[in-house]
Amino acid sequence: MAELAATDDLFFTRTGLDLGRIQAIVSDALKGSDDGELFLEYRQSEALAFDDGRLKSAGFDQTQGFGLRAVSGEATGYAHASGLSEAAIRRAADTVKAVRAGHAGTMAVGPIGTNRSLYTDLNPLGQVGFDAKIKLLAEIDAYARAKDPRVRQVTATLAGEWQAIQILRADGMRVGDIRPLVRLNVTVVVGDGDRMEVGSHGVGGRAGYETWIKETNWKAQVDEALRQALVNLGAVPAPAGEMPVVLGSGWPGVLLHEAVGHGLEGDFNRKKTSAFTGLMGTRIAIKGVTVVDDGTLEGCRGSLTVDDEGTPTERTVLIEDGVLTGHMQDRMNARLMGMEPTGNGRRQSFAHPPIPRMTNTYMLAGSCAPEEIIQAVKKGLYAVNFSGGQVDITSGKFVFSASEAYLIEDGKVGPAVKGASLIGNGPDVLANISMVGTDMALDPGIGTCGKEGQAVPVGVGQPTLLIDRLTVGGTAA
Repeated sequence: MAELAATDDLFFTRTGLDLGRIQAIVSDALKGSDDGELFLEYRQSEALAFDDGRLKSAGFDQTQGFGLRAVSGEATGYAHASGLSEAAIRRAADTVKAVRAGHAGTMAVGPIGTNRSLYTDLNPLGQVGFDAKIKLLAEIDAYARAKDPRVRQVTATLAGEWQAIQILRADGMRVGDIRPLVRLNVTVVVGDGDRMEVGSHGVGGRAGYETWIKETNWKAQVDEALRQALVNLGAVPAPAGEMPVVLGSGWPGVLLHEAVGHGLEGDFNRKKTSAFTGLMGTRIAIKGVTVVDDGTLEGCRGSLTVDDEGTPTERTVLIEDGVLTGHMQDRMNARLMGMEPTGNGRRQSFAHPPIPRMTNTYMLAGSCAPEEIIQAVKKGLYAVNFSGGQVDITSGKFVFSASEAYLIEDGKVGPAVKGASLIGNGPDVLANISMVGTDMALDPGIGTCGKEGQAVPVGVGQPTLLIDRLTVGGTAA
């Protein structure tokens, strides 16, 4: 594949490393192990922030390094360095050999290759000049302030990165990938007297800047951020108690990601610490609820041609028509559980070993019109956007803060409310879904997931959903 030739230039031609010698070191280091690889990475990244009418920060970073991993049973030996040299790789090899002491394993068969490519290999950082990026951010600031006299502050950020990786296995198999990633985000603060509220919206994906810096696109982000802020400016305190909750389509899928998705990752199930442990093949939701993790969506933020172990990503059905059918697997946990890897072995950088992680996780569309779902609720909450949340994987318990929500009164959307939080647990949420909308949508490309100290880009999504019973924490007296 073309990416292999391009990454050869980065990791061998430019560094002076000899491929044959490095391959020999890797093969010797992994002898007797069950699995493992040398992961090479080169990354350029930038971030510009325009705040309160001026350029607040502008940063550029360039890193390269490697991580060498040996896996023996459930044990992992991992060594990494931020430079690329034969001496450093040899020292890493001596370190990871310790994990296989007394272990006579058989190296697992490597992943099947692919010629598929889900995104361009062009570097977005060089596509638009620095002055043009600052001009764009200034235009965003001016446009937002001109939209409404109540705008008090505008923050606009533009971020991009270009990551090249190559994976070498003990048998000589090699996989390369080149991954662009960009994001534009706008936050608007509005005020009326002493009251101030905020709205935020962003967009991005695995592409160049050209898609997101078109005038119609960046204006749409400003308009949406301003709309959210003005909605919150007129919001009343949220009620509290158990009630029906309607989740909007798109970004509210972050609740599904946290409360359900993490519990279906292979490591938590192998260790029996997931709230969904032992439920494979059982019904955990009504018919019509189907959840997938799909890393093959072209250009999406969470998509990967191959994961960070070299396994091609795939569309993994996790819940099919209400029945738990799958887990997201990296190579080690799949082997230990007698399952197949699903292309979900991901790492933040060369300094981190791969672990099972989501890519783009979403619920498929159902058969109910969104307005029909609202009409089915006499009194409840309609949560459209979330600002953050926490989840305990073992119990499945979560708390999420709604950044945009409305009361539902007699089947109609009522006034906006502020201070609403959703409290519950993943299994109960699934069990209490009673209606699934036809309007499935993915988030606009802004998700980042944290796990075990590692952050990776992800996508989330869902249609409008009705959850019959969910605890709402509110601020109403």
